[in-house]
Amino acid sequence: MKLLFVGDDWVGSNARSLADGFRQAGHEVVVIDTTAVTLPARLSPPWVYSKIARRRAPWDVEAVHAEIEAAAAAFNPDVLFAFKSVHLNQHRLLDTPAGQHVHYSPDDVSNPYNTSPAYLACESQWDLIITTKWHNVPELRARGARAVKFVRSAYDPAWHHPCAQRGARRFLLGFIGAVRPDRQHLLVSLAQEYQGGMLLRGPGWRRIPALRQTAAQVGGPAYGEHFSTAVASVTANLVLLNSGNRDTHTCRTFEVPAAGGLFVGERTDEHAELLQDESECFLFSGPTELHEILTRCARYPDQVAKVAEAGYRRIVGGGHSYLDRAREIVDTLE
Repeated sequence: MKLLFVGDDWVGSNARSLADGFRQAGHEVVVIDTTAVTLPARLSPPWVYSKIARRRAPWDVEAVHAEIEAAAAAFNPDVLFAFKSVHLNQHRLLDTPAGQHVHYSPDDVSNPYNTSPAYLACESQWDLIITTKWHNVPELRARGARAVKFVRSAYDPAWHHPCAQRGARRFLLGFIGAVRPDRQHLLVSLAQEYQGGMLLRGPGWRRIPALRQTAAQVGGPAYGEHFSTAVASVTANLVLLNSGNRDTHTCRTFEVPAAGGLFVGERTDEHAELLQDESECFLFSGPTELHEILTRCARYPDQVAKVAEAGYRRIVGGGHSYLDRAREIVDTLE
């Protein structure tokens, strides 16, 4: 197939990984980068415009569409594949010459944060909508979607693989991910308790005043292979879900074990299906159970290392890379 792939192309983005998955599966792929629209630089004119007007800068949207249309004319794609392109002009995307028009959402499409009025008005016109949330499947069908495909999140072997530890400092526990209200209290309390034994990386954590009063190591985002090198320095890697997306699994579900890290995550049916509790991961249902797991990790590091190794084998041998997801999607398209 010839795919015109519209999505963010920054290093470490899930869109870039999926585009590469299609290429690795043997398909021709042309990528149009939408980062200027979806993630304008903080305090830049497009960023300021988006905060005031509550929509993306029209000059950036126009530039992306001009590139899409020029690429479609030259490439003649079989599929226009839009990765969470809710801030682009939906009519222009759907009018782009292609055999099929597919929209992929990595987040809960019933959460208004992950959609737009323009996208919702045209949702039923897409040939296929792909979601990583089981609960979205009946919701999308009820909203009039023509066809819906569920695929799980994935890991990218180019970024997520065991790495040598950088530096001698080792952390008992760590979390890599953005600040969210549903996880902030837990992580601040853990930092206060474990102090220098905790690593916290991701957007926004440096701006939390309570964390400055702890000895926890707090840093910015860790993308691409930097994610795996951060995981290498942590014994217990927390996998926390996004309640706003009603997550029952997340990208970290696959990325942490693929990077060789010990998966310590919230107990859900999907997590229990993907990894065996106690032998391939540790699952918890609340702070008390989490503390018991962390105590075990501190007392028996050799035992938990074996659990991490078993989790790694389960994920990398289970067909959970972006190449595997690309093949699932192509099977549906064909």
